[in-house]
Amino acid sequence: MKLLEKIQFADLDNIPQLIKDFLAGSIEDFRSENFSLQNIEQKIQARKEHFSSEKRSVLSQILEKQMRTVVLSEKQENHLNIIRDENTFTVTTGHQLNLFTGPVFFIYKILQTLKTSQFLKKKFPKYQFVPVFWMATEDHDFEEINHFKTFGRQYEINEKNGGAVGEISISDTDFIKNFESEFENSVFGTELILMMKEAYRTGYTLAEATRILVNRLFSEFGLLILDGNETDLKRLMIPVFKEELNNNSLLRESKKNVDFLIKNYGKAQVNPRGINLFYLSATRNRIEFDGEKFNIVDTDITFTKNEIEQELHSHPEKFSPNALMRPVYQETVLPNIMYIGGNAEIMYWLQLKDYFKSMQLPFPVLVPRNSMLWITEKTLNKIKKLELSPRDFLNNFQKITDQKVLENQKILDNIQRLESLLVSSFSELKDVSELTEKSFGNLVKAEEIRQLKSFQRMKKRLLRAEKRKQHELVSRLQQVYLTVNPSGIWQERVLNFSVFYADEGRAWLETCLEEMEVLQPNLLVLVN
Repeated sequence: MKLLEKIQFADLDNIPQLIKDFLAGSIEDFRSENFSLQNIEQKIQARKEHFSSEKRSVLSQILEKQMRTVVLSEKQENHLNIIRDENTFTVTTGHQLNLFTGPVFFIYKILQTLKTSQFLKKKFPKYQFVPVFWMATEDHDFEEINHFKTFGRQYEINEKNGGAVGEISISDTDFIKNFESEFENSVFGTELILMMKEAYRTGYTLAEATRILVNRLFSEFGLLILDGNETDLKRLMIPVFKEELNNNSLLRESKKNVDFLIKNYGKAQVNPRGINLFYLSATRNRIEFDGEKFNIVDTDITFTKNEIEQELHSHPEKFSPNALMRPVYQETVLPNIMYIGGNAEIMYWLQLKDYFKSMQLPFPVLVPRNSMLWITEKTLNKIKKLELSPRDFLNNFQKITDQKVLENQKILDNIQRLESLLVSSFSELKDVSELTEKSFGNLVKAEEIRQLKSFQRMKKRLLRAEKRKQHELVSRLQQVYLTVNPSGIWQERVLNFSVFYADEGRAWLETCLEEMEVLQPNLLVLVN
């Protein structure tokens, strides 16, 4: 296993422009949220001032209770102890409860969180930094998380859903048999199978299964795992939830940033609602206010203003944050100074900056996670024979294909040369036409457009003809592309970690951790 190449996000077409601009520090309002030692120092001071001893006490008790359900390493024990100290802060990532972790970027997020906390300990020796994984147990979209893919097949679990996914009890374990048959002969297949059987037992909830699995993978690194679906944690959110119910604060206070993102980048990642909360009963349903009463959507449950406030104080556990409110919940109950997330996550976190300010809640440093691509020596050799590099298969593949098909075509060179001459000639003609009447100038412009379209048609016909003629080359290019990008999507968003772990075991985790970037996210291309 070796690192082949580091590709900066700025050089990748698939990275949103907002993320590129954020990393470059070119958005003035968001510079204080970039990864820099100065920004981190400021976040530490803000946390010291705003994170109360009461919150820290509640947090430490909940972590102690939850983590005692799994076997703890010495590092985890130490982190449970130091989280009580006012000079201890967290570095956090979070994710849904994907079956057997889902796509492999789940693993990358956690590894980067671990490495970043280690980095901060060295840079700020006066303080302690604890890595935390936030389990998104309250999501309700079971179809998003109930499967994972390997090279061989897709695995799926079928359970009744509708409420918080973390509370779903496992009854369907048929997928384990199929997984066992696929991996039983792999070098570390037995270890993978045992991990799966330990976590996904009949009667376990998905929250319990995910905690067991994540702990098995990362306990030795000191990772703490937190489930926010806890009454005492939600009790800390009562003032925030009350403000949201009564004043639609998140929608109102995030409007400026939402408008900025729409104007400059075409959209906001997540559109805020009037009330960004769900109500948990047998199902998880949105809360809406019709001007007179609060309605729980798709149910018969309604509350007056007084009734819903009473319900909030009596049963805070029944109120659940949506995707935009979840960061607020997390930053309220954790002494957090940094969040590591995917590009989409970072983009909707940025929407919330003004809202955080209005709630007098410190906003963390935001770090887009690294991406990774693993290729075999065989695939690398195929790429080299095509006189290409792995990054060519990560950007506009159609453009690369067209270039390869036409790269030795003299007729294309002539077409492009004549096209350039045409553009130059019409430029001179347009200058002259400005001295005559306007209608003549319009005629020149129209004729230029007509002739340039002819050249475009010629190039397209040439390309189609060459693709038919060079079908073997096109087929080789497509084959390599789908090897690098399974299902036409970046590898990390499709394949489960098991396909890499099966051959290398924990050495694969160690390599990922070693190569992971801290200061600047990249796409790392590695050979195995």
